[in-house]
Amino acid sequence: MASDVTINNALDFAQNTANSSAQLAEDFDDFLILLTTQLQNQDPLSPMDSTEFTNQLVAFSGVEQQINANSKLDSMVSLGLGTAFSSSLNYVGKNVSYLSSESYFDGTKPVKINYSIDGASVDTTINIFSEDGDLIMSQGVPNAQDATEFIWDGKDENGIIQPIGTYEIRVDAIDEQNAPLKTTTVVNGHVSGIETQNGTTFLLVGERAVSIGNVINVNEADNA
Repeated sequence: MASDVTINNALDFAQNTANSSAQLAEDFDDFLILLTTQLQNQDPLSPMDSTEFTNQLVAFSGVEQQINANSKLDSMVSLGLGTAFSSSLNYVGKNVSYLSSESYFDGTKPVKINYSIDGASVDTTINIFSEDGDLIMSQGVPNAQDATEFIWDGKDENGIIQPIGTYEIRVDAIDEQNAPLKTTTVVNGHVSGIETQNGTTFLLVGERAVSIGNVINVNEADNA
């Protein structure tokens, strides 16, 4: 299975190509020195067979062509990664909706949560947890099979506004047989920047790095 190309392994590939090129040049210099020495010391009446060093020259040429091809591929990979990083900059300053069970609360603005349930639920509950895993709020919601929306006002069950931070959202739903149903949550946030982790580009949303692959919607930020 082919691995994903990241900045780190792209740099490794380029370094390997450079090392191979340097090693080939060194080996070819050694070969020329050896060939020159053999020619200088051969018996004029019984000259050495040229077949062997001709074959070696052909082999060196083949290796050189492969290294040149690798170098061109390295350049193409670098260009592609640069393009991907530049494209990610287009997200900065925008609002995004993305697949996640975590959402950032800025201390004032209510948190909008979209969720869907895979099946017909007879009992659905939205649970909000702090970063420490403490249950902040638990609220039953109307049962629905289609995607629906829930707004959390940032308060706990006692009506106390919660501090700025990232909160976990868990949607618990069960069917008529009391079996848990699979749920999916989509949260929203503002992209303040981008960063790379292990060579992969992520969007900075609140306190979290969000994979671009999880983004399902992008819209202009509301400056009002």
